[in-house]
Amino acid sequence: MTQIEKTFFKSILLLFAVCWSGSAQKDYKLWLQYNIITDPDLAREYLSNIQGIVSFGNSETIKIACAELQLGLGEILGKKFENKPITEEGRNIIIGSKESLGPEIQKEIGSFDLINKEGFIIKSVSLKNKKQIIITGKSDVGVLYGVYSFLRLIQINKSIENLNIIDSPKINIRILNHWDNLDRTVERGYAGFSLWNWQKLPGFIDQRYIDYARANASIGINGTVLTNVNANALILTSQYLEKVEALANVFRPYGIKVYLTARFSAPIEIGGLKTADPKDVQVANWWKEKAKEIYKRIPDFGGFLVKANSEGQPGPQNYGRDHVDGANMLADAVAPFGGVIMWRAFVYSEHDVNDRAKQAYAEFQPYDGKFKDNVIVQVKNGAIDFQPREPFHPLFGAMPKTPIMMEFQITQEYLGFSTHLVFLPKLFQEVLESDTYQKGKGSTVAQVIDGSLSPRKLTGIAGVSNIGNDLNWTGHPFAQANWYGFGRLAWDPYLDSDVIADEWLRCTFSNNENLIKPVKEIMMKSREAVVNYMTPLGLHHIMDTGHHYGPGPWVSNLSRPEWNPTYYHKADKNGIGFDRSKTGTNATSQYASEVEKVFDNLETCPEQDLLWFHHVSWDYKLKNGQTLWNGLALKYQEGVNQVQEMQNTWNKTEKYLDSERFKEVQMLLEIQYKEAKWWRDACLLYFQQYSGKELPVGVEKPTQTLEYFKSLKFPFAPGN
Repeated sequence: MTQIEKTFFKSILLLFAVCWSGSAQKDYKLWLQYNIITDPDLAREYLSNIQGIVSFGNSETIKIACAELQLGLGEILGKKFENKPITEEGRNIIIGSKESLGPEIQKEIGSFDLINKEGFIIKSVSLKNKKQIIITGKSDVGVLYGVYSFLRLIQINKSIENLNIIDSPKINIRILNHWDNLDRTVERGYAGFSLWNWQKLPGFIDQRYIDYARANASIGINGTVLTNVNANALILTSQYLEKVEALANVFRPYGIKVYLTARFSAPIEIGGLKTADPKDVQVANWWKEKAKEIYKRIPDFGGFLVKANSEGQPGPQNYGRDHVDGANMLADAVAPFGGVIMWRAFVYSEHDVNDRAKQAYAEFQPYDGKFKDNVIVQVKNGAIDFQPREPFHPLFGAMPKTPIMMEFQITQEYLGFSTHLVFLPKLFQEVLESDTYQKGKGSTVAQVIDGSLSPRKLTGIAGVSNIGNDLNWTGHPFAQANWYGFGRLAWDPYLDSDVIADEWLRCTFSNNENLIKPVKEIMMKSREAVVNYMTPLGLHHIMDTGHHYGPGPWVSNLSRPEWNPTYYHKADKNGIGFDRSKTGTNATSQYASEVEKVFDNLETCPEQDLLWFHHVSWDYKLKNGQTLWNGLALKYQEGVNQVQEMQNTWNKTEKYLDSERFKEVQMLLEIQYKEAKWWRDACLLYFQQYSGKELPVGVEKPTQTLEYFKSLKFPFAPGN
């Protein structure tokens, strides 16, 4: 047994001995609480159907799956479950991959053609005249996913009589992007420092690495990019690759591949070359040799994520080349090993000040169909930058010949950091359900990214991580739901966010309906509340500079136009909003004609996107009969009122919750309420200078001056 294997198995033992004991912090357990069942009828059903566990196969993954079943069932049902041979009497849960089960059990399962290599089947069958539950798949990882799905059924108190569940992930690459730096700071991280302790690696395997892998596997996430997209070339040196290898060894049994960010100028910075020109033979060979070095250490290395020629990052355009030249050169380097290149389409430049929202389309759409087969273009959900609300990115409807992967932001960079309760699966679902009209009506963003609209082998979805070394992982107990929800939607982008909220609450807190119903209502309304008190009616990017914490609609003195909030709202005496219609920058033309017509017309444009696409008079009449000014002010007030309602609802749940998490969320909601009022007052005072109108009835008057709000500074805001 190697040292890594010894460390791995010691850690598995620690999992049960320390981290998941009854005294462990509930915050740390995430959605894997495994609370003891309180429904006596269900308890009887479960105990009558599960008398033991039978596992087939001896891989680390199968051992983990078996141990998880023993742990979960033991804690939920208050009974120890042995792993025993099939020959013994009783009703058992039988786990194992197709190949390990044998012909008799395979026959009972039926066709495995209905699942892919990561899919699973959970089925009630009769063997030796005894009812058994089979959890199987084509691979051991599929079995592990099936085990977590089965445990989730019990966690949310579903019946396990007559099971016949057939499920597979609809997307290949389901990945977290960690914007973690080698010094353990995290760009846009609001939950402490990076999980990865590079100084102690490879010799010290922190228990958190295993717990992290376990949590991700439980929701089907199968990849992790360890390093920041604003990359440091040092991660590609042998000194650090040895450390990456140690993490890859920990994650592998959980079905998780490791990826790294590739700094485009690495051949110069760590390779001693004088250029990083992708057309230079020496450069191409350097990357090929680097790929060989990595794959020798990590045979299942996933590949590279690349941010190039954006926000000052080096790229092929430095040498007069284009994105295809850069991506395809790297693709050739990893192709012999089955690696992929995730090339980000988040680009903008001070040289194109017409409309930042148009640039990604302009730079990538002409190259549709020209990227290598192992390149996937990673596109943010909207054309600006992870705003509380953005219309879907036009590239999702414009590159039918190119694999496109979604990039969501799970960390709340523009959504109040980890102090605000915002259930992001509502945002994710809104984007995924948007109709691109790429192949006519019904061509949703979800169908684009899962490959069902234009069938392709390579599909992907990424979430910018909200995970740090805080005890509760995410800085806010409810921010855990965004990690969970991303994983569930990455597995199945057609899931309803209401279902996800219900699952998460039951797994994380309890199945008590007196808690579930009101708290789910808080979650489902929370995203719209944030839009209302930050950026209603299509306003966007009016956060303060750099740290993006709090309002800053007045900022106008930065060196690049598109860094200034005034660039985006364009408030003046005539009105407010960014004209992206035919009379403005014509960004609407980047959408399919059916979508363009809706967005381009002031009368048909959804009011939630109104100021995104149009510069609108302060006296413009909204659909509810209010003027734009009154409607805008009332939306800000509505957002504040919604947070107050969230507080009132939460305060009534105390008797159904543990005191630690109740008080934690209570304090955070008080911060959110104060900051919602800050947003309302600062923005309305600023915009009022241009509208020249009084606040309408129903909107509270500010207690501070605009000068006061402008004076606030946050030099040490986290994640900046």
